Amino acid sequence: MNTVFTLATHGPACHDFTRDIAGWLREIGAQDGVLTLMVRHTSCSLLIQENADPDVQADLLAWLDRIAPPSDHPSMGWITHRDEGPDDMPAHLKAAILPVSLQIPVAGGRMSLGTWQGIYLVEHRRAPHRRQVAAMFQGV
Repeated sequence: MNTVFTLATHGPACHDFTRDIAGWLREIGAQDGVLTLMVRHTSCSLLIQENADPDVQADLLAWLDRIAPPSDHPSMGWITHRDEGPDDMPAHLKAAILPVSLQIPVAGGRMSLGTWQGIYLVEHRRAPHRRQVAAMFQGV
Protein backbone atom coordinates (compact mmCIF):
# COMPACT_ATOMS: atom_id res chain seq x y z
CA MET A 1 0.00 0.00 0.00
CA ASN A 2 1.21 3.49 -0.86
CA THR A 3 0.26 7.04 0.01
CA VAL A 4 1.74 10.53 0.10
CA PHE A 5 1.59 12.74 3.17
CA THR A 6 1.61 16.49 2.48
CA LEU A 7 2.86 18.75 5.25
CA ALA A 8 2.68 22.54 5.26
CA THR A 9 5.77 24.13 6.80
CA HIS A 10 6.40 27.72 7.85
CA GLY A 11 10.14 27.97 8.31
CA PRO A 12 12.70 25.84 10.12
CA ALA A 13 10.98 23.42 12.49
CA CYS A 14 10.51 19.78 13.37
CA HIS A 15 7.01 18.69 12.31
CA ASP A 16 5.80 15.60 14.18
CA PHE A 17 3.52 13.60 11.90
CA THR A 18 3.62 10.28 13.76
CA ARG A 19 -0.15 10.32 14.40
CA ASP A 20 -0.88 10.83 10.70
CA ILE A 21 1.21 7.79 9.82
CA ALA A 22 -0.33 5.68 12.60
CA GLY A 23 -3.81 6.66 11.37
CA TRP A 24 -2.96 5.64 7.82
CA LEU A 25 -1.66 2.26 9.01
CA ARG A 26 -4.96 1.68 10.87
CA GLU A 27 -6.92 2.82 7.81
CA ILE A 28 -5.25 0.27 5.53
CA GLY A 29 -5.50 -2.51 8.11
CA ALA A 30 -1.73 -2.98 8.38
CA GLN A 31 -0.59 -5.78 10.69
CA ASP A 32 3.04 -6.96 10.41
CA GLY A 33 5.54 -5.57 7.93
CA VAL A 34 7.81 -2.67 7.13
CA LEU A 35 6.94 0.98 6.60
CA THR A 36 9.20 3.00 4.31
CA LEU A 37 9.04 6.80 4.26
CA MET A 38 10.91 9.07 1.86
CA VAL A 39 10.76 12.86 1.65
CA ARG A 40 10.47 14.04 -1.95
CA HIS A 41 12.56 17.20 -1.56
CA THR A 42 16.27 18.05 -1.26
CA SER A 43 16.09 20.78 1.38
CA CYS A 44 14.32 19.00 4.23
CA SER A 45 14.79 15.71 6.07
CA LEU A 46 13.08 12.95 8.00
CA LEU A 47 14.07 12.01 11.51
CA ILE A 48 13.07 9.73 14.35
CA GLN A 49 13.65 11.74 17.51
CA GLU A 50 12.45 12.27 21.07
CA ASN A 51 8.86 13.50 21.23
CA ALA A 52 8.55 14.24 24.96
CA ASP A 53 10.62 17.39 25.42
CA PRO A 54 10.36 20.12 22.73
CA ASP A 55 13.77 21.42 23.82
CA VAL A 56 15.28 18.45 21.96
CA GLN A 57 13.93 19.73 18.64
CA ALA A 58 14.97 23.33 19.46
CA ASP A 59 18.50 22.21 20.31
CA LEU A 60 18.69 20.10 17.15
CA LEU A 61 17.68 23.06 14.97
CA ALA A 62 20.17 25.33 16.75
CA TRP A 63 22.96 22.77 16.21
CA LEU A 64 22.11 22.48 12.52
CA ASP A 65 22.26 26.27 12.19
CA ARG A 66 25.70 26.27 13.82
CA ILE A 67 27.12 23.74 11.37
CA ALA A 68 25.38 25.20 8.29
CA PRO A 69 24.41 28.84 8.80
CA PRO A 70 22.82 30.87 5.98
CA SER A 71 25.14 31.47 3.04
CA ASP A 72 25.25 35.21 3.79
CA HIS A 73 27.05 34.37 7.07
CA PRO A 74 30.79 35.22 6.88
CA SER A 75 31.82 31.59 7.50
CA MET A 76 29.87 30.44 4.45
CA GLY A 77 31.60 32.62 1.81
CA TRP A 78 32.71 29.50 -0.09
CA ILE A 79 29.13 28.65 -1.16
CA THR A 80 28.38 29.22 -4.85
CA HIS A 81 24.75 27.94 -5.05
CA ARG A 82 22.74 31.01 -4.03
CA ASP A 83 20.00 31.17 -6.69
CA GLU A 84 17.18 30.44 -4.26
CA GLY A 85 18.38 32.57 -1.35
CA PRO A 86 20.88 32.38 1.49
CA ASP A 87 19.08 29.51 3.24
CA ASP A 88 18.96 27.17 0.22
CA MET A 89 22.44 25.66 0.07
CA PRO A 90 22.65 25.32 3.87
CA ALA A 91 19.31 23.46 3.66
CA HIS A 92 20.85 21.05 1.14
CA LEU A 93 23.84 20.55 3.45
CA LYS A 94 21.55 19.79 6.40
CA ALA A 95 19.56 17.33 4.28
CA ALA A 96 22.86 15.66 3.29
CA ILE A 97 23.67 14.80 6.93
CA LEU A 98 20.17 13.88 8.14
CA PRO A 99 18.17 11.01 6.68
CA VAL A 100 15.75 11.56 3.83
CA SER A 101 14.22 8.09 4.15
CA LEU A 102 13.29 5.84 7.06
CA GLN A 103 12.30 2.21 7.48
CA ILE A 104 10.19 1.32 10.50
CA PRO A 105 9.07 -2.17 11.55
CA VAL A 106 5.33 -2.55 12.08
CA ALA A 107 4.02 -5.25 14.43
CA GLY A 108 0.36 -5.85 15.16
CA GLY A 109 -0.54 -2.73 13.19
CA ARG A 110 1.68 -0.43 15.27
CA MET A 111 5.03 1.12 14.44
CA SER A 112 7.77 -0.35 16.61
CA LEU A 113 8.93 3.01 17.88
CA GLY A 114 10.43 3.52 21.32
CA THR A 115 8.48 5.11 24.16
CA TRP A 116 9.75 8.64 23.50
CA GLN A 117 10.16 8.48 19.72
CA GLY A 118 8.25 10.36 17.06
CA ILE A 119 8.64 10.77 13.31
CA TYR A 120 9.50 14.27 12.14
CA LEU A 121 9.80 16.15 8.90
CA VAL A 122 12.64 18.60 9.55
CA GLU A 123 12.20 21.77 7.51
CA HIS A 124 15.47 23.51 6.74
CA ARG A 125 14.17 26.46 4.64
CA ARG A 126 12.87 29.79 5.98
CA ALA A 127 9.94 30.22 3.60
CA PRO A 128 6.68 28.24 3.78
CA HIS A 129 6.61 25.03 1.75
CA ARG A 130 4.29 22.13 1.05
CA ARG A 131 6.40 19.02 1.58
CA GLN A 132 5.53 15.53 0.37
CA VAL A 133 6.53 12.32 2.10
CA ALA A 134 5.97 9.13 0.11
CA ALA A 135 4.95 6.18 2.28
CA MET A 136 4.86 2.48 1.43
CA PHE A 137 3.78 -0.35 3.69
CA GLN A 138 4.84 -3.87 2.80
CA GLY A 139 3.39 -6.73 4.75
CA VAL A 140 0.04 -8.01 5.88
